[in-house]
Amino acid sequence: MKLCVLEGDGIGPEITTATLSVLQVVDKKFSLGLHFNMQEIGFKSLSKLGTTFPDHVLAAARASDGIVLGPVSHNEYPPVAEGGLNPSGRLRIELDLYANIRPASTRAFLPRPVAPAFDLVVLRENTEGFYADRNMASGPGEVMPDPDMVLALRKITRHACARIAKDAFALAATRRGKVTAVHKANVLRLSDGLFLEETRKAAAAHPEIAYDEVLIDAMVAHVVRTPDAYDVIVTTNMYGDILSDLTSELSGSLGLAASLNAGTEHAMAQAQHGSAPDIAGRGIANPASLIGSAAMLLGWLGHRHMRSEFLNAQKALESALETALEDSKARTPDLGGQGTTRGFAAAIISAL
Repeated sequence: MKLCVLEGDGIGPEITTATLSVLQVVDKKFSLGLHFNMQEIGFKSLSKLGTTFPDHVLAAARASDGIVLGPVSHNEYPPVAEGGLNPSGRLRIELDLYANIRPASTRAFLPRPVAPAFDLVVLRENTEGFYADRNMASGPGEVMPDPDMVLALRKITRHACARIAKDAFALAATRRGKVTAVHKANVLRLSDGLFLEETRKAAAAHPEIAYDEVLIDAMVAHVVRTPDAYDVIVTTNMYGDILSDLTSELSGSLGLAASLNAGTEHAMAQAQHGSAPDIAGRGIANPASLIGSAAMLLGWLGHRHMRSEFLNAQKALESALETALEDSKARTPDLGGQGTTRGFAAAIISAL
């Protein structure tokens, strides 16, 4: 199995190195046959090649079985015309990684800002919506008719809504059997109305799965008050991006937030948090999010290729991650611990 590894910017190289050290142990323990293809993106690539995302990197990612992407500082990149492409956005579009799967669950041994324990997944459509860098075949989804006016275009297609709805019900069938569709159809009647048409069709095809609908503004209140009421939350791109950051933080920290970008042919492990340049190089960045994402990637590969050893490796890695998180000496400072990036990875390896 070939994995394309992209370190990214800021703390990206540090947490990617930690993740690779763990994956190498898992690879040996479960005889996975992993091969890592390291490629440069971000500011390193910009300084050498004039672009943050070269064509040969896309080709390498396309030729791989999976991708591990470290966080990138795309907000600081130059304009696209000057080489400042967002690697995450381009990979999601070019490889059709339409489903962004973001689990969030509490842990008894970690403090959290809400009382109820919960275990939920936000399933976010990943390729369209209001995101101007990925919702048009040519040109951005924002236009400026004059210097004092900007128009933003939202793209919602029946095809994208149908497949993310289908995935939501398939996921719920493996969990507690409930899907919640989050929308704003009382205002965005056509676009969110189309989204709800497809989630309702999926619900009708799966009467064994409980189904409800909640407005996005109400939902941000509900997940604070009663997060334990939800199982699989399915929604469009921007709502899911915001909502999943909230649920991850409510679970204890955004630094715990695993994330998988998945399509039918490719999948990409990606930490949910940013590149944190303020702590880059200090050795204290929390690699838990990217390591958890890598575990999800192993599971995806196991299901896609019907390889039980990959599913076993996912379970073992997730168990070892929990063991390391429970140890305050291993946990990084953002989680109230005393550990380092390398030390946390070493604790996971020890648990394995």
